[in-house]
Amino acid sequence: MSMTVGDKDADGVMNEINTTPLVDVMLVLLIIFLITIPVVITTVPVTLPKATNQATVTKPENVVIAVDANGNVYWNAVQVEGPTALSEKLAAVAVLDPQPEVHIRGDKAARYEFVGRVVVACQRVGIVKVGFITEPLRPGA
Repeated sequence: MSMTVGDKDADGVMNEINTTPLVDVMLVLLIIFLITIPVVITTVPVTLPKATNQATVTKPENVVIAVDANGNVYWNAVQVEGPTALSEKLAAVAVLDPQPEVHIRGDKAARYEFVGRVVVACQRVGIVKVGFITEPLRPGA
């Protein structure tokens, strides 16, 4: 880089391009790419499922199990007294052909432990289809 001392061409047009800002921007972009490319490359290639919300068709043979915020379990709106009674009822419907679906309605304030116990009970007796009933999102919510 040259510097002019004195009054020679002090008001003249500078005919040199200042490349310092260009180099600074390019170095910042290079650093950003070097940091982000390993993150993008190290992901496992999987095909993700396409999710769609389907309206549930309540059939009379489906079992609806509700879990309230206190951990009480209800079998088709009738309270079940203890985990052994729930397992016995589930075992009775697990042998039916065709096997009914079990729909679990868990309260929003319920601890996951209460809902998890129902899921484990379904798995132990061999229930094939277990679903969770939720409220659909309202537009704008």
